[in-house]
Amino acid sequence: MFILKRQDVEISSIQHPKRDQQVPVLYYQGQTFRLINTFPASEEEEAVALWRDLTDNRGKACVLLEEPERYSIWGKVRLKQAEQADDDTGDISKRNILIQASLLLIQAVHMDIEDLLGSRHGKLFAQDISTILEKHQIIDSDSPEIINNLLDIDPLTTAQLPIWKEKQLVILLQELHRLGKKYFGNDNFANQVTEQLAEMTDEDRSVFIRWLKISPLSKLWQ
Repeated sequence: MFILKRQDVEISSIQHPKRDQQVPVLYYQGQTFRLINTFPASEEEEAVALWRDLTDNRGKACVLLEEPERYSIWGKVRLKQAEQADDDTGDISKRNILIQASLLLIQAVHMDIEDLLGSRHGKLFAQDISTILEKHQIIDSDSPEIINNLLDIDPLTTAQLPIWKEKQLVILLQELHRLGKKYFGNDNFANQVTEQLAEMTDEDRSVFIRWLKISPLSKLWQ
C-alpha cells in the first residue's frame, strides 16, 4: 500500500481490552493501522518482502514504516476494531504465536533426541524435518542452512518468523509427533507441551493450547 517515513505518520497507543498492556496504533491521513511486525534496519529486504506478500498476495491493506533503526509493518483497521483488538492483524498475531510455539516444540524434540540418543540421531532428525518441510511445500528448499536456522533461532525474539499457514502447522505437528514416536519409541514427549513452552508468556501459551484442543492435533499433543 504505502512506504512511509516517521514524519508522515502519528503513532500513539491504546489500552488492550483484555491484557494489561498498550497496543501501538499508527494514524495516516485519517486511517488507523495496528502493528504487525518489526525488523531491524539491517533487514530491509525481509521487511519489504513480507510487506509485499501481505499487500500483493494476501490482499491486506498495510503500510511499511521506515525509521532510522527499524522497519515496521502496520495493518489497516477501523478504530473500533483496534480498540477491541479484533481486526485483520489479529489473525496474523495469532498465527505468529502458533508458529513460535510450533518451532519451540520442534526444537525441544530435537534437543531431547540429541541429549538422549546422541548427535548422530539429532542430525538424522534434522534431515527428517527437512524432508517433511519440502514434501509438504512448507519451505521452498531443503538447504541445511535453512533447517539449522529453524532449529537454532529463538522464535520469541526473532523478527523473521517463517510465514506458515495454520493448515501447514497442523501437518508439521502431526509429522513431528510421528517422528517423535519413531525416535523415542513412545509418545510421552507429547504430554509435556506446557513445560516445553515455558518461555512463552502465559497468555500466548494459552492461545496455543486452546488452538491445539480444537484442532486435529488435540489427541496427539496434550
